[in-house]
Amino acid sequence: MESKVLNWKIKKSKFETHPSITMVSTNTRQRNVCKRRLNPVLAVPPSSVILHTDESGEFPESRNSSSSSNASLSSCAGSLLCHPNTVGIMGGGSVDSTLSFVRKLVHWSKENEETCTPFVLCSDPVLNRELLSLERNSSTLCSRNARSQFDHSPIVENLLSKRVFLEKSGAQCIVVPCHISHSWHDEVFKGCSIPSLHMAECVSRELKEAKLKPLEAGSPLRIGVLATDVTLKAGFYQEKLQNEGFEVVLPDKATIEHTVIPAIDAINRKDMEGARNLLRIALQVLLVREVNTVILASNDMCDLLPRDDPLLKKCIDPMDALVMSTIKWAQQAVKEGT
Repeated sequence: MESKVLNWKIKKSKFETHPSITMVSTNTRQRNVCKRRLNPVLAVPPSSVILHTDESGEFPESRNSSSSSNASLSSCAGSLLCHPNTVGIMGGGSVDSTLSFVRKLVHWSKENEETCTPFVLCSDPVLNRELLSLERNSSTLCSRNARSQFDHSPIVENLLSKRVFLEKSGAQCIVVPCHISHSWHDEVFKGCSIPSLHMAECVSRELKEAKLKPLEAGSPLRIGVLATDVTLKAGFYQEKLQNEGFEVVLPDKATIEHTVIPAIDAINRKDMEGARNLLRIALQVLLVREVNTVILASNDMCDLLPRDDPLLKKCIDPMDALVMSTIKWAQQAVKEGT
């Protein structure tokens, strides 16, 4: 199934500068179309052309039956898609995590529906590198001085340009499957003409709806958060969880300095076993503080432990909550549009 959903061809051109890729998926007759668009701000020449195939492995443009779909697209006043439940997906620091989000969105939305949720995906390698570098090099930004001197305005401007592009592409809601990008969520989506889903709000609401009970009678509901130092310093997970009435438990300074930051450093060195052991220690430190569950707000951390690891069963991936919230929004948008 995955090969059908994410089956594409990449054709190299003579250009080797930074590409910016937009993938368009529409659920018309379960056909998917992928088109290559230049970044609206950077306007750099392409280094790849991505064409999305349909389930037969052919390109929709090559089939006569695609004419109705093309006519529908051309009638949307310049938008790539015009479905009332079209989701705009803004790629973040990791292409792998973005594609993981897309796979889950496609597969989970089709569990109860015949077709998947239509979406427009925008991924910019320049933004990918900037965000990944900021997140994985958090140990060099630990001091308040270093953080205050770091100029994040280029990142914010890049995110803003992607938001505007997705709005113009026909998206009716925008999601950002990237933790660190939410550090500037309010700034990026200020004045946005369409709604956006905040990952921390989604996971906080999901935990609230789960009606958890404290581990000890009379104690508050405690939720642990484990993430990179940059994400923790941004504070948006703490804010959204507290808004839902949870007590937030963060790793203490010693845990961050001796396990979290070294774990990220180990990932940068490709020492996955070392990173895995350090992550286990950090999780155990949080769990002994009587938390109901631990939010793993880091794609690198979520991918470290094997799926059958007992510690992972005590954690929650906020990306999954974002997927489910996106599907619920799309289903509601269809009902309201009929």
